[in-house]
Amino acid sequence: MNIDLTGKTALVGGSSKGLGKAVALQLAECGANVTLMARNEEKLRKSMTDLPAGPGQQHGYLVVDYNDFGSFRKITEEWFTCHSVDILVNNTNGPAPGTVLEKKPEDYQQAFDLLFQVGCHLSLSALPGMKKKGYGRIINIASMTVREPIPHLVLSNSMRSAWVSWSKSLSREVAADGITVNSILTGYFDTERLNETNARSAALNNMSMEAWKERMASDIPAKRLGNPAEFGYLTAFLVSDLAAYITGASIPIDGGWMKGI
Repeated sequence: MNIDLTGKTALVGGSSKGLGKAVALQLAECGANVTLMARNEEKLRKSMTDLPAGPGQQHGYLVVDYNDFGSFRKITEEWFTCHSVDILVNNTNGPAPGTVLEKKPEDYQQAFDLLFQVGCHLSLSALPGMKKKGYGRIINIASMTVREPIPHLVLSNSMRSAWVSWSKSLSREVAADGITVNSILTGYFDTERLNETNARSAALNNMSMEAWKERMASDIPAKRLGNPAEFGYLTAFLVSDLAAYITGASIPIDGGWMKGI
């Protein structure tokens, strides 16, 4: 089975590092023209040099700050006036960890802008071009906490659930236009973001980082953290012609961590 994305254009959020970068690398490897999007221009430039580039491939990047929705909206609206995409990968940094009793109403508003408004705006901005082509793939990088909430990630639990629900509704509206909308429920992958949350958890439990990671892996049936490249493989399949009949799905990739069906 060969995944060929030659001639396709992709906009990948949060792609200067972590899972977003892994997705961008795989899409470029399959022949897509990739635009990276994140807030750190230096890291974006470095990531640009890592993207495979065959004959005719052109890559670029867009500097945005997801935590400033007003500025983000203005920059991306201007970008879409002269660009269209075949593939949109919605991915942002996560909100700060914390429990229900630790978070205040304003924290939920910030998380809503970050995890819902950003993806909603990008999806609606990309749709006109996709409808014109009769082809489109929207992928939401969500979390397994949509189905099994984790107590110290209450903001992510809440807002990602709303986002995945909205995306399911969108998938039904645009399926006849040749556009698919799918969410990936992400488990524990060996990324910088996970190391940041691990540092907090390890400190709270009086454990070293290594000991905490071993404990985390022991709770996963596969007995290991995910490799970001594995996430990229799934995404590349879902945005290809091979997955044209898959839409409105929420697909876990977690090494078997979730207990529910």
